This record gives sequence, C-alpha cells and structure tokens, in this order.
Amino acid sequence: MSEHAVIDRVWPNPASDLSDADLLENVRFPADGTWLRANFIVSIDGAATRDGLSGGLGDTADRRMFDLLRYEADVVLVGAGTLRDEAYGGLRVSSEAADWRVARGEPAQPALALVSRSLDLDPASPLFADAPVRPIVYTVASAPADRRAALEPVADVVTMGESDADLRRVREDLAGRGMRRIHSEGGPHLFGALLAAGVVDALHLTLAPSLESGAAGRIVRGAEAVPMGASLASVLRSGDELVLQYRVLGS
Repeated sequence: MSEHAVIDRVWPNPASDLSDADLLENVRFPADGTWLRANFIVSIDGAATRDGLSGGLGDTADRRMFDLLRYEADVVLVGAGTLRDEAYGGLRVSSEAADWRVARGEPAQPALALVSRSLDLDPASPLFADAPVRPIVYTVASAPADRRAALEPVADVVTMGESDADLRRVREDLAGRGMRRIHSEGGPHLFGALLAAGVVDALHLTLAPSLESGAAGRIVRGAEAVPMGASLASVLRSGDELVLQYRVLGS
C-alpha cells in the first residue's frame, strides 16, 4: 500500500485514520464525462516550492495523497518545465496501484502527457526510455523540426496550435483517446494556462504547515488574471497539515 501517514477527514462526514480505500473513495473521478483535476502543495504563506522544488514542502501524508491521486487517472498531464525541475523518470505507479487498476479493468499504468512549446527534451532520458506507456507530447507548429523528429520514435508528438498550445484541444484529444480522467501535476505555468482555457474541474491542494518567505512563486502563473470561484468539496487533516479538495466553478 502507499506510504502510511494518519489522515483524518474533518469535513464532510468526519472520520479518523482513513484507509487507502477510504481516501480513494474521497478523491474519485466522476463516473461520466471528461474530468481534469490539478494537484499542488503550498505553504501557508503561499510558496509553491522550497529550494525550487514542490517536493521540498511535502511530508509523508502529502506523498501518500500524491501516490493515491494517480491510482484512478487515465493520464497524468505535466508541463515540460516541471518534468525537468522535479526529475521525473518513466511514469510508473506502484505494484499495489497497478494491481488495483487491473482489478477494475484498467491498464496497469496511466499514460504520461506533457506540454512543451520548445521540445527541449532528451529522447534518451528515462522519461521516455523507461515509460511503460508511450508518452504523448503536445507541442506547437513553431517547435524546432529537428527536436520533433528526434522525439517521434519515443512519443506521440501532437501539434496543438501555432505558438501556444490550445489546451481545450489537448483535453479533447485526450478524451478522444479514451483518457477522460486527467490528472495534472503542474507546473504553475501549465496550471495558469489550463485555468485561462477554462478546462480545470477540480483542485487538490495540500496546505503545508510552514512559512517559507523568500521569492518562491505561487501554484499558478499567467500573463493575465482569470478570477474564478471554487467550491470546497472536502477537508482532510494529517497533524498540522490540511488536504483540501475544491470543485472549480465556471470551467
């Protein structure tokens, strides 16, 4: 099972020391339609990273939720910058998660989809070489042709716009591939673009009990403000840490 840390449900329906099965039920995708959710961690003063990495803010409870949120996903959607910064290898869930998926008639592993305008990616990296499912790379028509050619043997390279990726089309393309449960792990620029495109349905946010100060950025960045509301769906707690689930309104 995933790394254990005691997680209680504060609201709704308070309960103590939730099992993995309880937590998976709490974060389930809707049964029908396409659903795109984002997952982030942030300090209580708004920092999205420590020493430049989001993983620096997390503890055992956050890692437990991070792993569980991948269980039901058809695809994990990530920005290329986050893949480089957070040193992603080939996307692979645990053997327990793979067994859980197969028992429900799903592929053992979710796919990885990434968004990159520059295609500044190493086709020989573990991201591609160790991928159990052929990754999907969404890019733009202006991306360098030589980089596109280098990636095409190891990934599906799909053009989604001229100079900026059309994220509505990305969501539609994933749904067309049968990948309707879309789990996004950042980063802030991709999240900002997804919000601007109006394609985010939910946000899973861990509130780390720390004050970071410094110059760390927020979980979302964009050229323009795109205010939209959110409805609180659940509150989990592990010690001084909160795990919040929101439904994004207006998407």
